[in-house]
Amino acid sequence: MPRILLSFPPFLPASPRRGFLADLAERAHEWTPGEEAAHDEEKLVVKDANGTLLADGDSVTIVKTLKVKGASTPLKIGTKVKNSRLVEGDHNIDCRIDGFGAMQLKSEFVKKL
Repeated sequence: MPRILLSFPPFLPASPRRGFLADLAERAHEWTPGEEAAHDEEKLVVKDANGTLLADGDSVTIVKTLKVKGASTPLKIGTKVKNSRLVEGDHNIDCRIDGFGAMQLKSEFVKKL
């Protein structure tokens, strides 16, 4: 009977007792250096009502009175929003407003302080 030699990639375990899946699970966290540079270029770009770039932690003010679903009072012009966090999606600012609580805002209704 002829002997068949299989060539496996170098990351397979040296010991056949550990198994292929166990080694893959241990090395699942590995990455290539080029991946990190690719993720840096994909930063989220968010601009306020005036076209100024916003960053995480910026303080902004509301430029238009906004009606809030489920709230009895609207958010007034000039309301300060501190420590905003940028997220992806339609409402791309995640923040906490004193007297209102946590909410999401669209960047077109705020301006940077």
